This record gives sequence, structure tokens and C-alpha cells, in this order.
Amino acid sequence: MWLVLFRLAVILVLTHSGYVYSPFPSKPLIGAALGFVAAIAVISLETKTRAVPGHQLVGALAGSVTGLLGAHLTWGALRGVEIAGEHFFHVLVVVLLIYMGLVIGAQHGEWFEPARIIAAFRDSSRLHQYKILDTSVIIDGRIADICETGFLEGTLVAPQFVLRELQQVADSTDSLKRNRGRRGLDILQKIQKMGNVNVQIVETDFPDIKEVDLKLIELARKLGGKIVTNDFNLNKVAQLRGVPVLNINELANSLKPVVLPGEVMRVFVLKEGKEPGQGVGYLDDGTMVVVDQGKKALGKTIEVAVTSVLQTTAGKMIFCRWPDAGPGEDTGRFRALGRPRTDRFPAVSPTPLPGASPEAPRPAAPEAPPAEPAPKGD
Repeated sequence: MWLVLFRLAVILVLTHSGYVYSPFPSKPLIGAALGFVAAIAVISLETKTRAVPGHQLVGALAGSVTGLLGAHLTWGALRGVEIAGEHFFHVLVVVLLIYMGLVIGAQHGEWFEPARIIAAFRDSSRLHQYKILDTSVIIDGRIADICETGFLEGTLVAPQFVLRELQQVADSTDSLKRNRGRRGLDILQKIQKMGNVNVQIVETDFPDIKEVDLKLIELARKLGGKIVTNDFNLNKVAQLRGVPVLNINELANSLKPVVLPGEVMRVFVLKEGKEPGQGVGYLDDGTMVVVDQGKKALGKTIEVAVTSVLQTTAGKMIFCRWPDAGPGEDTGRFRALGRPRTDRFPAVSPTPLPGASPEAPRPAAPEAPPAEPAPKGD
């Protein structure tokens, strides 16, 4: 409401000024019309600039003022020099320097971002330490715990297009997606409230790029920062394009405790495995534990012995054996290793016939009588 009143005030002031101070003598109505047109042009310019990020406006203003100051100094240095078309040259210098200052200031408006201005007065080693947050890492939530411990330095950057994606997920008709989106917004708000973390909302966008991942890569290039994510595909694409990435999953895998074969651990068997007789459990850090013959202990906490550890790009898997399981069905692991299960098929000695001693040979079967020759026909 206040903006509408302010716009009406601008129209009235400029129209009245054009009527009173008309540039056309004895034609105040033309002056009033000119003032009205100027007011409409100012309001239209204001509506167009509302979509421009604030730091670009500040950069354009600073650039235009710098260009005007440069034009004044240039014309002052050339004062007294006789030049043909002096007035035209004066106008050319003013317009050129103001235009160049405005364009360059708008293109490099990130120089006037609060984080960079603050970093300029701090330790030079911390300059440009931007950590650009991905949508997946905000929804994941572990970034808040990392920030709370103080291991992550620099400025956390939350781009405006990432916030729009979070809002779209939070407004989804699917309840699961809606809960994930709301969780991401809550996590971001939690990080903003931490006193030891500097969070900045950046309005820089790339309209020509549709994919959010590619926008993150371009923003990281522009700010000279790193992308914080747990998306495997974004990690690979960013590395191929030369953009550094901080992967939360890789950090979590590197912090998992080392388990050696032969160690004994306690695990809760949660569900059946893929192979017959297997049971599957999880450690507190989410590591999957596959227990041979663990199907018999579903819903129980048992002590198992580690047999092998498999490290993959998706995480770590621990294979264990339950000593108290006893004999069970083949789980397929021996077939995968190429080992025959000799315990399932023990060697059996031939059983002697009843009434015969073990040393006595088995009687041979009686021979069949020879067949009689067929009679010859006449």
C-alpha cells in the first residue's frame, strides 16, 4: 500500500514540476505532460530493477559514480586545450565513462557482497572460502552437526535457486517429499541461528541454465568456492569441470571405525539377507553388517565374528559369522568364492550286504544263460 502511495506522490510531484517549471515557455500543459511521462518512465524503471539482485544494483551505482568522477577529472585535465567540437567531446567523455562504469559495476556486483567486504578486513587466508550448499546436503541434515562442531570454516552460501527448489519440494503433494523439503528449510534456519557460522543468501542466478547442478557449478566458479553436497553425480560432474567438492558421504566413510577380520562385535539382526539363511543388521553409523546364518536370530542382538570387510563407493559392508548358529543351509558365499562345501556332502563308505563280513567280497551277479539260436526258415 505504501508503495502505491509513494508512486502517486512521484507522479504528482513531477507533473506539478513540469507544469510550473515548463521547459516550453507559455505552454505549461506540455510541461505537465512531459513531467507525467517522466514519472511513468521512473516507475517503469523501478519495476524492472526489482528483479535485479541487490549487489548488482550497488555495483552499477558505484560504477556510474566512479565513471562520472573519472569524466570530471578527465575534462578538468583537458580544460584549456582547444579541441574542435569541444561540447560534443565533453558529452562523449561523460557518457562513455558513466556507461562503462555502470556496465562493469553491474557485471562484477559480487565484489560488493557483504561476505567479501567483511572478508577483506579479516585474515587474508580466509578470503574467498565460500562453501556453496546443495539441496541434497541441506535436506540430509548432517551439515548442521558439522557446522556445530566448528570444523567447517568460511561462509556458507545458500543460492536463491536452491531455496526455490527446497520450497517446491516442501509444497509437493507427496507427503514424503513434503516432509523432506520442510526438513531442509528447518535445517537451514538452524544453521543461520548458529553464532559461529556465517550464512549468506545469494541472489545470483543463471537464467540460461536450467539444471540446478550446473547452476551450482557456475556459481562456484564465479565465487571461487567449493560445493558441499552428497550427490554422487554432482560430485563427478563438478570434478570433471575443475570445481572442488566437499562430499559429506566421503567424510562420513572416512570417519567410520576400522574393523579387522577376527574381531567380535554385537549387532542387532534387523532383517533377512538376499542369500538363504543370511541376516542383516546395521551399526550406529549406518554400516551394513551381513551375518552368515543370522536369519535364526531375527529381532535379537547377538555376538558375531568379523570375517571380511568390503569397501565400496556407496559405503562399507561387513561380513560376519555367528558362532552359535550351528549347521545351516548354504548361503551361496562358498559358491561365489569358488569353494566346494565338503561339509555338506561327507564321504560315505560302501555299506556291506546283510550277513556278509566287511572283508568278504560282494557276490557277483549270476550270468545270464546264452540265448538259443533262432530256427532257420525253410
